[in-house]
Amino acid sequence: MATVVEISFLTESDRAAWEVLARGKDTYFAVDRAAADYDRTWRRLLDDDRIRGIAARLDGRVVGIAHYLFHASVWYSGKCYLADLFVDPAVRRQGVATAVLGWVARDAEEQGYPGLYWNTLEDAPARALYDRVGRLHEGLIHYGYRRGPG
Repeated sequence: MATVVEISFLTESDRAAWEVLARGKDTYFAVDRAAADYDRTWRRLLDDDRIRGIAARLDGRVVGIAHYLFHASVWYSGKCYLADLFVDPAVRRQGVATAVLGWVARDAEEQGYPGLYWNTLEDAPARALYDRVGRLHEGLIHYGYRRGPG
């Protein structure tokens, strides 16, 4: 029997489960955030129409989250940036991330932003999935600008 993944936008009742997964993602990527950062991001996910947050459920339990945003593009009609995708390690390889990617891609296209992209670590275990469903741009290097010291 196939696993049924249910996906929907985050709601107030998802807060505790969302934070567990968001903290799990940050632990994996060695990111340290203050409680206020989670509070602010949670409010933005629910109240800011520029960004979206979704929950993936198995048997009613939140087991995956994704955060994404739409933005203009110089050469295309618009882009969708998948900022975060995290699945509970206990349920990985059951189709949750694949379902989330499909859901985000459909939502982006329905909103008029057909280009979906994301970044990941070179050695991320999820690369097997990403290499299968995405297109790797060999030779591209991601930079972030940092002003001054620190």
